[in-house]
Amino acid sequence: MKELLTYIAQNLVEHPESVSVTEYPGESETVLELRVAPEDMGKVIGRQGRIAKEIRTLMRSVAQRKGTRVSVEIVD
Repeated sequence: MKELLTYIAQNLVEHPESVSVTEYPGESETVLELRVAPEDMGKVIGRQGRIAKEIRTLMRSVAQRKGTRVSVEIVD
């Protein structure tokens, strides 16, 4: 899951070397924390949060196929 989110984010931004994903396992779901360069934040979030919403939807769909739950947080 972590690798997929890293791959998606690196292909969206202009500074792929600054992308980092941290995984925090929880009781009911895994939290993936995505960090990008400040100037790339708009590319990951998108207009009105559309890209961020689609990233979260895609990750939930993949996790559901694996029988797990995941949530994505985009942090500064």
